[in-house]
Amino acid sequence: MAIHLTKESKVLVQGMTGGQGMRHTRRMLAAGTNVVGGVNPRKAGQTVDFDGQAVPVFGSVADGIRSTGADVTVVFVPPAYAKAAVIEAADAHIPLAVVITEGIPVHDTVAFTAHARRTGTRIIGPNCPGLITPGQSNAGIIPADITKPGPIGLVSKSGTLTYQLMYELRDIGFSTCVGIGGDPVVGTSHIDCLAAFQDDPDTELVVLIGEIGGDAEERAAAYIREHVTKPVVGYIAGFTAPEGRTMGHAGAIVSGSAGTARAKQEALEAAGVRVGRTPTETARLVLDTLHAG
Repeated sequence: MAIHLTKESKVLVQGMTGGQGMRHTRRMLAAGTNVVGGVNPRKAGQTVDFDGQAVPVFGSVADGIRSTGADVTVVFVPPAYAKAAVIEAADAHIPLAVVITEGIPVHDTVAFTAHARRTGTRIIGPNCPGLITPGQSNAGIIPADITKPGPIGLVSKSGTLTYQLMYELRDIGFSTCVGIGGDPVVGTSHIDCLAAFQDDPDTELVVLIGEIGGDAEERAAAYIREHVTKPVVGYIAGFTAPEGRTMGHAGAIVSGSAGTARAKQEALEAAGVRVGRTPTETARLVLDTLHAG
């Protein structure tokens, strides 16, 4: 019951020896993630002890892959160095790179996402909480103890709303929860995750969380209409946002009526998606839809 991340995934952490990298590597290990190494050219050959578990440090992503067979990297690298870190991972042909770093310049993101497409590396993020397959693996900063395995797939621009819906629906549980990030340019879209959940036999329903700004949710609605047969429940953050003001994520820029919560709600509902006005109402719609099925 998973997309992109399973208990078999072998995870490297770029920036593992930094403060955030250390903290979240410890949390990932506690969640059962198979963290096989960190990457720091200045500390290659060392090991880091995490509560009795020694994790080796490699000088490059390529070295880590050769030594461990890693197929996922989680990037906890400061914004100024993130582009180089992701390009290094893509050049090593790692299948999945989860870019947690926020504040990366958009032109850097454009460069490394384009490069990753050429090399075949999937990017999740940047400026995202990562993804979790409850009970199997956790790549990023999502709390692992607020839900359990189950039949719901979740894709979200917002980290906080990811956590809230996971908690509200904790008695049902999730196949995989993916935080795609809220920057203007991201490596994995709502549509990418909808396609994967559609193909996952153990995902019965998909929750799609969007927010004001851009047209990603409208494009997702068009995709749902044509390609998704499973029920989808949506929530759009920003119904009460003041008109004409930029809110929240860097991608949440509204121009006229385009990009408003109302416009996104109407597009999704026209595609058969039930849309909640609050996270709690959204959770109730999920329960109603599952019980009706």
